[in-house]
Amino acid sequence: MANQGAKKRKEENIRHMTKLLRLIIACNVIYVLVRMLFFYSTFTWKHWIGLLLTSAAYVIPYQQLSSMAKPAYDDDGELFDGGFDMSTGGVCGYLHDFWYTYLVIPAFGGYKIFGLTRGFWSQSSEGGEEDEKTRKKREKMERKASKAKIMKTRTR
Repeated sequence: MANQGAKKRKEENIRHMTKLLRLIIACNVIYVLVRMLFFYSTFTWKHWIGLLLTSAAYVIPYQQLSSMAKPAYDDDGELFDGGFDMSTGGVCGYLHDFWYTYLVIPAFGGYKIFGLTRGFWSQSSEGGEEDEKTRKKREKMERKASKAKIMKTRTR
């Protein structure tokens, strides 16, 4: 009963590291599938090199976290320490923050896609009634656009 906290932390660390490993594998599998299925014609050896480099960038923090989460046993083989508490800050927190850097590019892509599709979702004035002020403003803008524009040039 004295090592109940260590056993609990060991189980939490195992779950946490398993979740991180699944996340790494899922990211790499999704990348390869999307790249090979949708962008097959532009998938070159450079992309394989990039995948290996980013996978190495995944592995380095994962290995550091794994060594921090490793439980310690005494000479009798009994659990002595359940490993580092992964929910604390410090170096462990910085290693977890490293994963957020990989979310920046997909988040920016989602932001751009949302900006492009927002125009299709917005309410247009064709379906509803226009008030008098909006109608006059629209007609004035149409008249301005239809006028021939005169360009003044210098003569020498």
